[in-house]
Order: sequence, then C-alpha cells, then structure tokens
Amino acid sequence: MALKALIYPRLPAFAQQWWARLDCSPLRARMARGAFWSLAGAGISRGLALLSSILVFWIVSQEGFGKLGIIQSTAGLFGVFAGFGLGLTSTKYVAEFREKNPAKAGRILALSAVVAWVTSGVAAAALFASAPWLAAHLVAPELTPALRISALLVLLGGVNGAQTGALSGFESFKAIAWVNLLTGLASFPLQIAGAWAWGVEGAVGGLAAGLALNVLLNHLVLRHESLKFGIHSAHPDWCNELPVLWQFSLPAILQAMVVMPTTWWCFVVLSRAPGGFAEMGAINVGRTWQNMILFLPTAFASASFPIMANLSGTASRQVRASIIGILAVNALLSLAMAIPVCLLSTTIASFYGPVFGNMQTIIWIMAVTAALMAPSHVCNHALNAWGRAWVGFALLVVWSVFVVTAASLQPALSGVRLATILLASQVLNLLTYGAVLSSRLKRVQAGATQP
Repeated sequence: MALKALIYPRLPAFAQQWWARLDCSPLRARMARGAFWSLAGAGISRGLALLSSILVFWIVSQEGFGKLGIIQSTAGLFGVFAGFGLGLTSTKYVAEFREKNPAKAGRILALSAVVAWVTSGVAAAALFASAPWLAAHLVAPELTPALRISALLVLLGGVNGAQTGALSGFESFKAIAWVNLLTGLASFPLQIAGAWAWGVEGAVGGLAAGLALNVLLNHLVLRHESLKFGIHSAHPDWCNELPVLWQFSLPAILQAMVVMPTTWWCFVVLSRAPGGFAEMGAINVGRTWQNMILFLPTAFASASFPIMANLSGTASRQVRASIIGILAVNALLSLAMAIPVCLLSTTIASFYGPVFGNMQTIIWIMAVTAALMAPSHVCNHALNAWGRAWVGFALLVVWSVFVVTAASLQPALSGVRLATILLASQVLNLLTYGAVLSSRLKRVQAGATQP
C-alpha cells in the first residue's frame, strides 16, 4: 500500500487505468506482485553478475574465461542429477496443496529436502572423482583442481534449486528477491577477489561461496514461510510422497538431461578444436548477455508458474486467458531486452578489450536466440503446470537431435557456427512448442475442463 501511495499519483492516466485493472483482478494482481518482486531481486543480482563477468574476463583473459565457461557447463551437466528436478516439483505441489492440503505440502517439502541433499551429494562426489578424467578428455589437465572445486556448485546448486522452487510455490517472491539481492552483493566481491588471487580456480570458489550463502538464507526464509501456512516441513511421513518422483520429477529431470548434455557436448567439441578455449570464451560472453536478456521474461514466467499450478483443474478458461497474456508479455519483455543488445553488440564486445572480431557476431546471434527462448519457456511451464511434462520431454528430444546432427555435420565447429546452430534449433523448438500449446488451448476454448 505504501508503494502504491508513493507511485500511483505520479503515473500518467493510461498507467493509472492499467493499475486499476490490476486491482480489479485478483489473478492479475497476484501475477503483477510476483513479477515485480522477481524482477526486483533478479535485476540487481544479474546486474552484479554481469559486471563481475566482465571484470573476471579481464583478470583471467579470454582463454581463461572460456575455461571458466566449460567448468560451469560441466558442473551444470552433473547438476542435472543434483536435486532430481525437485525445484519444479516443489513449486507445482506446494502451490497446489499449500491451502487445501497442508499436510501433503509438508510431506512434499520434506521429500524435496531429503532427496535434494542425497542426489546432490552423489552427483558432487561423482564430479569430484571424475575430475582428472574429464580434464584429460578436455585436453586441459590443469583444469582438474577447478573441476573439483566446482563439485561444490553441484552440491549447493541442487539444494538451492529445491529450496527456491518451494519458495516459489508459496509465491514468496518478495523473500526470494531479498535473498537474491543479499547473495548478489556478497558474491560480487567474492568472485572478483577469488579470480584475482587464484585465477580460474578462485573464480569458481567465489561462485561456490556465494551459493553457500544463498542456501543458508533460503533455509531460514523457507522455514519462516512454511510456518505462515501452518506447514511442517520436517514431516515424518515424507516417504508416502515418493510416487511424486516418477510421476512428475522424473520427466522434469529427463528434460534437463536432454538440454544440459546436448549443450555440454557442443561446448566440449568446440573447446577441443584449435583455439577452442578462446572460441569458448566468446561463447561464454554471449551466454552471459543471453542470461541478462532472459532475466526479465524468466522472472515473469517463474512468477506465473505457481499460479498456473494453483489453478490447475479449476477455471480452465481463466487459465487459457492467463497463458495467452503471459506469452504476450513475455515476448515483449524478451524483445525489449534483446533489441538493444543486438544494436550495441559491437560496443558490448569492446568492453572485453581487443578480442577477435567474431565476438560481436556471437553476441548478436545469441541475443536473438534469447528472444526466442523466452516464449518457449512459458510454453514449457504451461505443459508442466498441466501435468504434461512428458510432452515437454519429447519436444526437447527433437531439439537435441537437431542440435547434435547439425553440429556433427560441421567440418570444423567454430563459435559463430555453434551460435547459429543454437539459433536455428530454437526456431524449431518454438514452432513445436507453439503447435502443441495451441492445440491444447483450442481444447480449452471448446469447453474442456482440463487442458
């Protein structure tokens, strides 16, 4: 209310009318609040991450930044198994049952915590043990220490994903925003100091230290939010919810198992080529700006997912209208972020010093790719909220086959060629997701009670 009293009188007439429409629609108001706080926290956090990536690039050089990128990608590959997809699972089931069945929501939270720690620990141990072999496979044995440090990213990342998913299920976006802000402020100096003192290994260690703080803060906030709803997350009967793992978590983790190994394989092929780590450095720069573009639409889509799950099986026509609106806003946000990056790609490339001329081209291509990824994420969220995660998995398999086939046919994979392949694959992904979602929305329009 204080925020409204401060801002509302200073808005132009059309904006005041838009605000009044939000007040008249509880669903729109929920989405607006969730999106606002998601953006508030993620904006500062992503901005600091972007600035730190530029500084780390200057400290460790373009080749070192490429090595950092392949290390993060490798940690992401093992992170697929960490947490067992329980972030999305927690969001869906906590949102669905927090009011109508608090006991079940408590069991889901307990299941999420236990499985996340166990699977994340196993995945982290596997990465730590296999680090020498992976470094040799990358033709860079000097990466062994950094890969072993990145095992902490796997352990903490899996737990953090489950915690954040549960907080999203409570629609506690304001709390998530504060956690992201505090974590971002702490991670920035940690990563810069680590890179300055110990190079790539120090940069990875700084990321791990920031993630550890994130896990601690999430734990404290999650306990507080659970008590607000009268939910006890230390539920002794959590084993009764084990079927959730193969009913929803399994297809969710299989989706990640398609995406991460595919991109990791492409990055490994690129890094092993002559001058590959320098090319990978340019790709990593492009990914950094791609993540910056995606933070607005991703935050908006993440805020809408628990609401779609909460409404699952009820007002289907209302859900249909909401999804169309979310897609429209998401597409506009992604374009608003991608167009400036495309126009300023040469200037952005100059931030990184006298690097080879392909960097601005890669930034441009990956910015366009990001604009297409954003609506695809909304389509995927909608299918998952409706319990159609297996459909999403099948569509991602099609995407993966396309990427691997196209990359394999290249006589010599370069950064620009890989970025172009990923762009073409995203066009295919958006078309297939759009076709499936359109078919299901037509069923709703025809009067079906379920999507």
